[in-house]
Amino acid sequence: MPTLEWIGKSKVVNHHQEVPFRVLERQYSFDEMGKHTEDNGSDNMIIHGDNLEALKALLPQYEGRVKCIYIDPPYNTGNEKWCYNDNVNDPHIQKWLGEVVGKEGEDLTRHDKWLCMMYPRLMLLQKLLADDGAIFISIDFHEQPYLRLVLDEIFGSTNYVSEIACINKPSGRSDDKYIATAHESIVVYKKSNKLRLGGFEPEDKITKRYNKTDAAGRLYREEDLRKRGSHDERTDRPNLFYPFFYNEQTHELRIGNNEDETPEGFIRIVPMKSKTVEGTWRWGRETALEQCFYIHPRYMPNKQQWSLFEWEYLDERGTAKPTTNWNFKDVNSERGTEMFIKYLGFSKDDFPNPKPVGTIQRAIQIATDKDSIILDSFAGSGTTAQAVLNINKVDKGHRKFILVELGDYADTITAERVKRVINGYGKDKNAVEGTGGNFSYYELGERLLLPDGNLNESIGTDKIRDYIWYTETKKPAVSQQNGNPYFLGENNHTAYYFYYEPDQMCVLDYAFLSTIPEKAENYLIYADRCALSESDLLRFGITFKKIPRDIARV
Repeated sequence: MPTLEWIGKSKVVNHHQEVPFRVLERQYSFDEMGKHTEDNGSDNMIIHGDNLEALKALLPQYEGRVKCIYIDPPYNTGNEKWCYNDNVNDPHIQKWLGEVVGKEGEDLTRHDKWLCMMYPRLMLLQKLLADDGAIFISIDFHEQPYLRLVLDEIFGSTNYVSEIACINKPSGRSDDKYIATAHESIVVYKKSNKLRLGGFEPEDKITKRYNKTDAAGRLYREEDLRKRGSHDERTDRPNLFYPFFYNEQTHELRIGNNEDETPEGFIRIVPMKSKTVEGTWRWGRETALEQCFYIHPRYMPNKQQWSLFEWEYLDERGTAKPTTNWNFKDVNSERGTEMFIKYLGFSKDDFPNPKPVGTIQRAIQIATDKDSIILDSFAGSGTTAQAVLNINKVDKGHRKFILVELGDYADTITAERVKRVINGYGKDKNAVEGTGGNFSYYELGERLLLPDGNLNESIGTDKIRDYIWYTETKKPAVSQQNGNPYFLGENNHTAYYFYYEPDQMCVLDYAFLSTIPEKAENYLIYADRCALSESDLLRFGITFKKIPRDIARV
């Protein structure tokens, strides 16, 4: 498989492993009563901070659990004022490029910088994505070719799903020299073959085709049961040529075999392309037997022959499979600006080019169920949260959102937008009822591990326990109890214990073993020291690990 090379790649391909784990510090919670509280138990999160560090911080709780990821990263047009472009002036990014990439960073082009920024973030997003999940990435032509190659490398080329042309400006951009660009791309990849995508409700241009009404008042449309187009002759598919028998008096319809004689009082109907050329049906005989209720004979006076028609009912149609052309009104970029300014009450200077809610809502609609987790690590103005809340309101779902935003406006715009959506927005005839809901707002906190590799004990025992469990099992922490306060849980027939007290040395000895209430096949026990012999550890099936801290200080 071809791979993409760029200056600095060798320094960033594994950089996600070097990013320190940080704790997430809740600043406040917000609910539909308009109240700020310390903690309302919400699983909805808005995180202010570098998304690389935030994504790493999410791993212990969310690795492999996120059903849908939507991101709208910088398009890197060369004119944007984002911190990774050619004119890097953000101290944080300058420091990052200098430390991670090294002196090569001095020669990076804007494409090199964009790829250096995206690669480790995509690596972490791939880890967070569920096996049956999908990632949707909005992008334009500046970085689209590079993005596809990088995604092939990280997700695997076989996990490419589609590239959607999202018609966000139907009239096209007037400043394009030759051809007016009317769309941007949404690149879609899956984690594995477990992905199942839904569809959209059929549009008016489809539903208006259902223009007939049956005796019960149900809308339907007719489609000839005879196959049209290529390979539509009996010689092409002999198994699709068989007779129907119809009684005009009783309206009885039977499905026969080619060797059957026509019953008395019945008309024999076979698929004829013309009076002399035999055709085929669209359905095999077994399908016709199963769907007989939907088959209706009719005499065609112009052809002077009988034919059969399938009645397809509108109320049984279900959703329409998405296409690669999203030419919907709600994905128009003007809708994003209209929502942000006219309805939500922000200024045009608050945030440039906010995404239309419809774009993200459609991705969520086809890729999630009612209890899914949706992640946006380039949250911007918070459109993704609004899309999640909108869908939940419509189908009574319980989807959860996680937003990450580096900008200083994370609270004043991103979180503020979500508050207005929850409580309702607009005035007079433009007033919109709130969706309800809640969220908690977080800042990136301290590192879990100090630069010397020891635990940062100031973050608290609970966060340390969650981190230890995750590093050992790669699973989110869940409440498991067996009477021992140092028990973390059991996984794959191994019981995990973290024998730790902040202000005392903890020794794995026979006294501690006597406090373990239940027998397991194997044990993994953290402590400061081990007083058991190697033979004892082997006999009891214990793996001992030393707690990474400075014992001399205890």
